[in-house]
Amino acid sequence: MLDVDAVTEILREAAEAAVLPRFRSLSEGEVTEKAPGELVTVADREAEELIGARLRDVVAAPVVGEEAASDDPGLLRALYGEPVAWLVDPVDGTRNFVRGDTRFAVMAALVRHGETVAAWILRPTEDRVYVAERGSGTWRDGVRVRREPAPADPARLHGSAATRFLAPDAKRRVEEAATRFASMGPGSHCVGVDYPLLFEGGQDFLLFHRTLPWDHAPGSLMLTEAGGVCLRPDGGEYRPGDDAVGLLCASDDECWKTARSLLVG
Repeated sequence: MLDVDAVTEILREAAEAAVLPRFRSLSEGEVTEKAPGELVTVADREAEELIGARLRDVVAAPVVGEEAASDDPGLLRALYGEPVAWLVDPVDGTRNFVRGDTRFAVMAALVRHGETVAAWILRPTEDRVYVAERGSGTWRDGVRVRREPAPADPARLHGSAATRFLAPDAKRRVEEAATRFASMGPGSHCVGVDYPLLFEGGQDFLLFHRTLPWDHAPGSLMLTEAGGVCLRPDGGEYRPGDDAVGLLCASDDECWKTARSLLVG
């Protein structure tokens, strides 16, 4: 039986040891670019090492961390080549973290046979934790979260769309569709914030193009376990080990169809 609480404590302890002490205290040498426009900090690397070492004591399985996989993309093979694997995003929303913005998270997920079966999102500055297990629902600080259907009228829907990696034509369509909704912005630049906003009712849909597994495995499971929908724009299932692009998440089936018709066509 999976010890869900043990993983929660691992994330909390790593955040207290490696992340929070650096929040709004990073020196210039502690922030670098791992790729153009992609920041990494000493907090990311230290937290990932701490979390990965201890997760193996909970379930003995390979750990695919964002920073380790950035250095060695071959680690991603564990998501479909191994029966069980861990995913770790030590600081989701690194750019926010560097700017002193509290919208960042520490996340983990457990993948079995290519499917996410358990997920954790910790918001360290709020000491708030979300947990989900496949078939057992989504929970915030011990209280179950259930997402209600959104309004049918698109003019009453609120959402976000990450357009940075979209092709020009796709980006133009999304921007033109924005006027059809009550509101649509770029999101918080932290999926560990955006997914909870969706399944707790603060937004009704999310559109992504790039779907790195450590970003989307935790939130996608939480959303579906809370009653929402998370599918590829063509209607296909999301699996963290595949190499497809695009992900549309919504409060319910009808909202998903409405958002898809306007944002994707």
